[in-house]
Amino acid sequence: MKSPHFYQFIAAFALVSSVAISQTKITAMKYNSKIDITINNNFFTSYIFSQDEKYPFFFPVNGPSNASVTSMRNGNYPHHSSLFFGCDRVNDGNYWQEGLEKGQIIALRTDIVQSGGEKVVIENECIWRRPNANAPVKDFRTITITAPSKDLYQIDFDVTMEMLMDVTILKTNHSLFSGRMDPDLAVINGGTMVNAEGNTGEKGTFGVKSSWIDCSGKRGDKVEGMTIMQHPSNPWYPSPWFTRDYGFFSPTPMYWPQDDKATVLKKGDKLALRYRVLVHAGDHKAANVAQLFEKYKSE
Repeated sequence: MKSPHFYQFIAAFALVSSVAISQTKITAMKYNSKIDITINNNFFTSYIFSQDEKYPFFFPVNGPSNASVTSMRNGNYPHHSSLFFGCDRVNDGNYWQEGLEKGQIIALRTDIVQSGGEKVVIENECIWRRPNANAPVKDFRTITITAPSKDLYQIDFDVTMEMLMDVTILKTNHSLFSGRMDPDLAVINGGTMVNAEGNTGEKGTFGVKSSWIDCSGKRGDKVEGMTIMQHPSNPWYPSPWFTRDYGFFSPTPMYWPQDDKATVLKKGDKLALRYRVLVHAGDHKAANVAQLFEKYKSE
């Protein structure tokens, strides 16, 4: 007959083993001009920073179904690159769409600073430049990827833009952090777009100030989606949203400047912006998006 100590040992060993098995492991691997991120050995996303691209961006952004919740370069809108950050009409340059000669956001440095544990941290320094013009902006990005649960993945995108000269941004809907949903999840194909106030669709969310917007839809017998949150520390918070039922959404103050005046920033000014992206199973209620934003507010 085995002693009680033996059974206590077995129970303790089982508990430790269970914790070890359930512990999330998130890793990042750099391959030339992209970084691939996996969560528990499942591919989640790539951060792509090729100098052949308009700007760095994430694609794909895989949901719990292992299909991307975002789309890349829809035929009608080829400048929508999944999940990205840029801006048009900056000192006569275009760092959002059209050819590279109009303006480009180039990665100067992209480093994996943490990998292999419960989060991945990437640092990315970029210069905004175009031919025959001085660069108006430099930015520094910290990207943190975590997985709060098996049905919830999280990207924190914190960026500080430094003005290298006096900068004027004319009124534009093509500005700052943006997401383009996969057509399967778009409103026009039966999906749901909803903001923090419960307004839905382009009609209910366009130009409305809100702390977050979630887009979700059905794939087969499963529902999944993506949320973009803007942190209360951001200038202009809460920014109005530019939304489209075909799946585009972006919190942008640049389309609704006060008295329709341009946004003017002085040389040396620094603009710090924080965004959180949730990629989740279920709709916004099942994913507890409202409660998760309350947590984000305090961080």
